[in-house]
Amino acid sequence: MGEDHRHRIVIVGGGAAGLELVTHLGDALGKRGLADVSLIERSRTHLWKPLLHMVAAGRMDPSEHQLNYLAQAHWRHFRYHYGEMIGLDRASKTVQIGATFDEEGRQIALPRSVPYDTLVIAIGSITNDFGTPGAAEHAIPLETAEQAVRFQHRLLNGFLRAQSQAGAIKPGQLHVAIIGAGATGTELAAELYQTSREVIAYGLDQVDADKDIRIILIEGAKRILPALPERVSEATLALLNELGVDVRTDARVAAVRADGVELASGEFIPAELVVWAAGVRGPDVLSDLDGLEVNRANHLVTEPTLQTTRDPDIFAIGDCAACPREGFETPVPPRAQAAHQEASHLAKQLKRRLKGLPLQPFVYHDFGSLVSLGNVGAIGNLMNLALRGNLFIEGMLARWMYRSLYKMHERALHGTVKTALGTLARGLSRHAEPKVKLH
Repeated sequence: MGEDHRHRIVIVGGGAAGLELVTHLGDALGKRGLADVSLIERSRTHLWKPLLHMVAAGRMDPSEHQLNYLAQAHWRHFRYHYGEMIGLDRASKTVQIGATFDEEGRQIALPRSVPYDTLVIAIGSITNDFGTPGAAEHAIPLETAEQAVRFQHRLLNGFLRAQSQAGAIKPGQLHVAIIGAGATGTELAAELYQTSREVIAYGLDQVDADKDIRIILIEGAKRILPALPERVSEATLALLNELGVDVRTDARVAAVRADGVELASGEFIPAELVVWAAGVRGPDVLSDLDGLEVNRANHLVTEPTLQTTRDPDIFAIGDCAACPREGFETPVPPRAQAAHQEASHLAKQLKRRLKGLPLQPFVYHDFGSLVSLGNVGAIGNLMNLALRGNLFIEGMLARWMYRSLYKMHERALHGTVKTALGTLARGLSRHAEPKVKLH
């Protein structure tokens, strides 16, 4: 492109952090011709990751909430490269993208390279099964909308199979085991218990909800939600017990089989479906990305400015980044609020970088944690910055706060008017459809 090209900012990964960042930069820099802004993403649509448990339970139709990257790029003044990063050449400052293929194996795009002046890596995380035997073959992770839909289809097919079969329902046939009682596993357990009963209410009279359906939540720590305050954990456990979810704590998984889960204690838990929600790590491509430093969980290690430790022209944000947190031994946690804060911070800092100004360090503010339990409501704690303590909340207030997090993400991508219109349209359409997805 020659020496006089505009500054090229490339963001790899269109999750919560990457998509919010590229949208802001496209409006602020791309639209005004101050920089060329590009997004490299292997998917065609975006769905906010904290919604995946609702998709898996059939509570939400993903098509109503997915954002199309090509359309967003057109509207918000950035370029969209469809493909997956497979390598990096820091000397030539290029990102290598692999070939893409359709479902029938026909090639869509050739392998290619995208040049950059500033690179931001925001490719998220993947499930960490810790090498547990059978986990990769028999447990379904919830990393993408496609995996959530796959689980929902298998769950619904299981109900239809039980309805139409000649013999009695076998023990464990309609059992679901969820490994990992963090936010995702806990929220999924609550949603599944409620939505499974709503599904069979649509004429599946051969299935006895109380007798045949069982949701088992398995956690290796001594309590569920081990990363959250103990009061939140205890209140959530009480609600799960009221629902009838079978909660197992201090239970380590030894192996996953096609028909259930083996615990280290020797106990076998029969289950037709197994979900793995027990841990995350950085994607494999990060382990050999032209010498960039990673930690034990394969996350890119960054400076407080979000620049990677071995290349100041490469930044990392979101779940794939290990950003130091002052006063803590562990880095900034891989949470939605952290991704939002990092994207907002880096958008301002890249503008400063174009002006030749020094970068300011990122400071993470923990505003608390919320856990959604479906129709039951939500539970969580909010940080009281004035009193420097936690404020425990539950019920309708917590549920409203939980929903507001998603609205903040939508507003960052679409603006206030479009977010309001989309919310209204979905609210109206819900009254003409089943309460749960039946196909």
